[in-house]
Amino acid sequence: MAAVFGVAGALVAPAGVAGAHAVLSESNPRPGEVVQSLPAQIRLGFNEPVRAVPGKTVVVGPDGKRLNAGDPVPSADGLSIRLRGADQPTGTYVVSYRVISADSHPVSGSFTFSVGAPSAAPVAEVPVGTHPAVRVAVPAAKYAGYLGLVLLIGPMVMLAMWYPRRLPRRVPLRLARAGLVTVAASTLAALWLQAPAASGAAPFDVSPAELRDVVASPFGLILLGRLLALAAAAMLLGRLRRRPGWRLGSALTVTAVAGLSTWPLTGHPVAAPHAALLVAADVLHLAAMGMWIGGLVALWAAVLRRADPRELRLILPSWSRWAMIGVYWLVAAGLVQALVQLGGWSSLTGSGYGRAVVVKAGLVAAVLGVAAVSRRLVRRGSATAAPARLRRAVGIEAAIAIVVLAVSAVLVQLTPGRTVDVEAAAAARARGFATTLTSPLYAVQFEVYPATVGEYNSFHAFVYTPEGKPLPVAEWTVTVALPEQGIEPMANPVFTLTGNQGLGNITFPMRGQWSLVITLRISDFDQATVTTPIAVT
Repeated sequence: MAAVFGVAGALVAPAGVAGAHAVLSESNPRPGEVVQSLPAQIRLGFNEPVRAVPGKTVVVGPDGKRLNAGDPVPSADGLSIRLRGADQPTGTYVVSYRVISADSHPVSGSFTFSVGAPSAAPVAEVPVGTHPAVRVAVPAAKYAGYLGLVLLIGPMVMLAMWYPRRLPRRVPLRLARAGLVTVAASTLAALWLQAPAASGAAPFDVSPAELRDVVASPFGLILLGRLLALAAAAMLLGRLRRRPGWRLGSALTVTAVAGLSTWPLTGHPVAAPHAALLVAADVLHLAAMGMWIGGLVALWAAVLRRADPRELRLILPSWSRWAMIGVYWLVAAGLVQALVQLGGWSSLTGSGYGRAVVVKAGLVAAVLGVAAVSRRLVRRGSATAAPARLRRAVGIEAAIAIVVLAVSAVLVQLTPGRTVDVEAAAAARARGFATTLTSPLYAVQFEVYPATVGEYNSFHAFVYTPEGKPLPVAEWTVTVALPEQGIEPMANPVFTLTGNQGLGNITFPMRGQWSLVITLRISDFDQATVTTPIAVT
């Protein structure tokens, strides 16, 4: 406990800014901006280092043609997208990006900007996001990996330390080999699924080039290292037909640490503040999990079935002490990770990650409650006289622990709670209402920010001719009405700022679906009216 409190104290020290899932923090041009000419390049800035997914960051012009000259080029603070010249430069452009964040998670998004004036018709959105089947398959592969670790580590430790010499080792060796195969299959599935997760395609819509890119990436190289560690474990497993000496024990320990390190190096810990501490804590967490839960499986499947009472009197107290130590470190390492990844108490209930942590903690508490019953049976000695009762308790304990693994598989796919503020800031930047309305005389592009109840909602607009040239406005008339509540149109002051720009303020007295009406007089004889609904929250 002293070590845990010491670590917790260190965690409150200032740390460098780090994210979990990358968030677009700035861009040039800005979302919704109208520029006078097509820039030579577009710059995207993120809150953490990112890597572009080949072929998945595109710029589509008003005519529907792709204008990006190849993939983005990394820059000091983000990515730069070079553009080719456009045949029809005036109009609205769509920028769609797909990048890999520092924790190996794909992040996607899109926005629009216009050259000269917005297009009369909206530009078709470029599809982004992850295919539904891939969203299900990725955590399923994670779960299989955790389950395989349990079946591999627990029986191996049981064979090395407690398994009776007189009993055949067939059952625990089968469990360990099944775990080895399951982890290997999970690793291969993760390598495969990274390609469609990055591209947004269906699970089997993967090209050889995409697979080569995944294998050559840091994520792919780390998973190849995991496969090498599994191959080494398979060779060492064949030698566990007797108690291991110091050489075999050392080789098993080094192989286990190397293999377990690949999990945090491709997940949230490597992208978090205090990354080295979190990577070490995650390795310890996985090792303790595998020894404890896997040991329960080995006890239930083999030891409690085949060992005689005399052997159980020797095995169970020793196993119980080691299991208790493993549980302590499991909880301590999990607490360290939760303290860093949550970032504050508010995210415990204010984020999906925090709520998943609460669910996992509740399940772990339930497992520990059953484990306390099992430990009491062992300490009283009744387990050796009636092993069937202990076996039932161990089975319940292992079953709940398997559910904990499923929650963990989902948890590692969620955005950590510490990034809630980052995402809230990004959402705040995106909040408001922005659109373009057209009439035979003009196109008006405007935004209302933040489009909430109250007096302080800014109105900023640009007006262009149908050909895309700036159009001066002689008079602005902007009204809002809420017909469903019987509120008639209310005028709001808007003034010409510079030629074709208008600036004003809009008041929304209450929530609802308001009707915003803009009437622009562009000469003594010409004016036109456009209208749009706007939801106010």
